[in-house]
Amino acid sequence: MSQKINGVKGMNDLLPGEIEVWQFVESTARTLFGRFGYGEVRTPMVEDTALFVRSVGEETDIVGKEMYTFEDKGGRSLSLRPEGTAPAARAYIEHSVSNQEPVSRWFYMGPMFRYERMKTGRYRQFYQIGAEAYGAREPAQDAELMDVVVQFLEALGLTDVTLNINSLGDDNCRPAYHAKLVEYLNAHREELCADCQQRLERNPLRVLDCKNEKCQAVAAAGPNVLEFLCEPCRAHFTDLQRKLGVLGIKYVVNHRLVRGLDYYTRTVFEFIASHPALGTASTVGGGGRYDKMMKGLGGPDVPAVGFAMGLDRLVLLLKEGGKTFTQRPDLFIAVADEGSQDAGLALASRLRREGLKVDFDTRGGSLKSQMKRADKSGARFTLVLGEQERQSGQAKLKPMAGGEPIPVALDSVAATVRAQPEAPAAAPAS
Repeated sequence: MSQKINGVKGMNDLLPGEIEVWQFVESTARTLFGRFGYGEVRTPMVEDTALFVRSVGEETDIVGKEMYTFEDKGGRSLSLRPEGTAPAARAYIEHSVSNQEPVSRWFYMGPMFRYERMKTGRYRQFYQIGAEAYGAREPAQDAELMDVVVQFLEALGLTDVTLNINSLGDDNCRPAYHAKLVEYLNAHREELCADCQQRLERNPLRVLDCKNEKCQAVAAAGPNVLEFLCEPCRAHFTDLQRKLGVLGIKYVVNHRLVRGLDYYTRTVFEFIASHPALGTASTVGGGGRYDKMMKGLGGPDVPAVGFAMGLDRLVLLLKEGGKTFTQRPDLFIAVADEGSQDAGLALASRLRREGLKVDFDTRGGSLKSQMKRADKSGARFTLVLGEQERQSGQAKLKPMAGGEPIPVALDSVAATVRAQPEAPAAAPAS
C-alpha cells in the first residue's frame, strides 16, 4: 500500500465552502481599489535573492532567518517572495514606469512565503493584499492610502479596527534618535531577550518591534522618536494628521511603532483589530513610506508609500462573524426516471447559459436520493423532470424554504425563477 503524502506544514489547502470567503475579500479589494485608481500588478513568486537583501534589509529576521532561498540550475540564488513591496518596486524600475507617468498607483494580491513560527492567521505560505503609490512625496498620498484601507475594511464589514501611526524621520534626523536609542538600550541590555541583545548590535530599531513583554516594557520607557524629528519631517507628520482629520479617519499616535522592515522613512502605520480570534496576533495590515528604496535598487529617485494586509487574518475575522458567503443554487433539477436523464442534463446546461446557478446530480439514482441531495444543496427551488414534464413542456418549481409549488413552462424556467422574491435559505439536511 502506498504511503499517503500530506501537504507541507504551514501551507494550507483552500477548498470549496471556505474559498468563497477569500473570493469575497478579493473581489471587494478589486472593486474598492479600482475606485481609487489603483491598477493590479502581478509579479513572479520567485525573485533574485539580492532584491530582498537590498530592500528589506540583510539584518532583518525575514532575510536572515525566514526566506525560502535556493540555488537554481544556473547557479543563481533565488528566493520565494516574503513580501510584495520589493517585487513591485523591481517591476516599476525594470519597466521604466516613471518615464511613462509621474504618479503610479498599483495593487497586488497573492501568496508570500516565510519560514517562521506559525501563529494565528499567519502561515508559511500566507496571502497578502497590498497597494503601492509611486511619485508623490506629499502627506496627502499617505492619507489616501490609509483611506483605501479604512474603506476596504468598512466594505468587508470589519469596523473594530484601530489605526496606529508614527513617523520614523529621515536621514537628517534619525541618526540623533538612533544614537540616543542605542545609549538607552545598552543601559538596559540585561533586561532584553537574547534576540534583542543581538538586534541591539545589528539594528536597534528592531528591539521596538519585539513582542517579548520585558522588551516591550523597556521600549515603552525609551526615547520618543517624535521628539527628534527635523522640521520637514515634523511638518509632514503634522500635515498627515490634519488630512486624516479632514477625511474623518480616527487614529492613535504610537511612537513605538516601527514596522519590521528596514526600508521605511517618515510615515509608518498599522491597522490593529480587537478580536479574541486573533489572540496576540492582532495586526491585520500596515505599511509606510519608503522614499529611498527606488534609488537604492538602482532606479530613479522616486518617492513611494504602500501597505499590505494579511488576507488570512481578514478571512479569519469574517468567518468568526458568522456571515454566509457560499452562494446557494437557484435550482436543483431532479429526474424522475432514467429516460429523463439526458433531458435533465440538457435543461441544466441551457439554464446555466441563461445565468442560473443550477445543481444536477449526474449520477442519477432514485428520486428519493436526488431530493436528499437537493435538500443538502440549499437550492431555492427544485424541479422534478419526468416523462410527463417532457411531453407537456410544463413542470413545477418546488420552493425549498416551503410554500406552494409554482407552475412553470420548461422554456421559461429562468425568467420564472428570477421573478420570485428571495426567501431565506432552507436549513440544509445534515
